[in-house]
Amino acid sequence: MKYVNAEHVLPKSLLEEIQKYIQGDLVYIPKPQASYKKWGHNTGAKKTLAQRNKNIIEGFKAGDSISHLADLHSLAENTVKKIVYAKC
Repeated sequence: MKYVNAEHVLPKSLLEEIQKYIQGDLVYIPKPQASYKKWGHNTGAKKTLAQRNKNIIEGFKAGDSISHLADLHSLAENTVKKIVYAKC
């Protein structure tokens, strides 16, 4: 997040109205709710985790043990159990 001087971006009348409430302090103006992006949207992390979980489930169905899958994916056995038992 970068600092922007309000004098450079807001109309004078709006700036004067805001100055009635606050002067010289930083104010955070959030994005509209509609422009929020879901977690993992920009980075692809959500897709990566979904593919990993799919691979774990397929491995389990093929007969791999929980401990083998945990070692293979560098996860705790409890994490693998949650993935496997939530999806099966």
